Amino acid sequence: MLRIRPFMKESDEEAYVKIFNAAFTDYDDVRTMTLEEMRKTEESPSYSADGLFIAEWNGETAGMVDAYVDKLRKEEKGFIQSLGVLPQFRRKGIARKLVQKAVESLKMRGMKVADTWVQSDRTACAHLFESFGFKRIRFTSMMKRSLNEIPVGVGENREARIEELQPKDDDDVALLTELDNEAFKEHFNYRPRTVEEMKYALLEMPWFQQERVFSAFLENQAVGYIITGIDEGLNREKAVKRGWILDIGVLKPFRRKGIGAMLMLHGMRILKTYGLEEALLYVDNMNPTGAFKLYEKLGFKVMRNSMVYQLRLA
Repeated sequence: MLRIRPFMKESDEEAYVKIFNAAFTDYDDVRTMTLEEMRKTEESPSYSADGLFIAEWNGETAGMVDAYVDKLRKEEKGFIQSLGVLPQFRRKGIARKLVQKAVESLKMRGMKVADTWVQSDRTACAHLFESFGFKRIRFTSMMKRSLNEIPVGVGENREARIEELQPKDDDDVALLTELDNEAFKEHFNYRPRTVEEMKYALLEMPWFQQERVFSAFLENQAVGYIITGIDEGLNREKAVKRGWILDIGVLKPFRRKGIGAMLMLHGMRILKTYGLEEALLYVDNMNPTGAFKLYEKLGFKVMRNSMVYQLRLA
């Protein structure tokens, strides 16, 4: 009755989109995916379908899971993601079999550790992973703030200057990649990002429009950056007016000097110029830079928590 098979590129994209849209679009930050967008994600430099599996129930597409191995990561760690089952096939044990398949796939490819994420209110999913021995190791949050009034005088640096970087300029993308890697090298699950990945994220990734990049300079040295973006499809589908702080980083020697606050305020002002009403961002609650406290200081409130789970595979 149940068959779990490898994803077949060029023929299973429609099945992936069908499951994705049925399983995930009730999330606040997820919208309907198109077939064209799915195919665009396959062009990402870090994309791999080697651990992607499709579940079929009596020959019908029923669910999927991705046992993802990042080919650029030196650490022997894999990730279980995109676990979803169509509503009409739930309560048949399909999700459990998919997780089992994903764990086996990561072991076969030499991974020593598996990570996954579960939204805090998805208790059934959390219990499923816990039944396999996954342990909760940290929390992440999605936070939001109204853009009606953007504060001033909250400790922002007044000496640094902000310049806009151009995503189509190779030198600017190289600078941004360097800043990103230096700012995040001490963070959880860090691995160096390539220039090609940064170009794809800024110019090719289908989810965000109006992406803008700004760098903070002290004298002639770039010391931090911020990236803002808008998912116009999500705003239409959810009937909201939201923009995103997609990424922000400050070099370690220049932290606690108000650079992060300055960049955040600038990013919020940029989003407001597009007529948006709220700014959203994601944050690792245990971020070693203290970013969570900065966002709280700037008026951001937790909208949703997620849990990071980990399983030792050795």
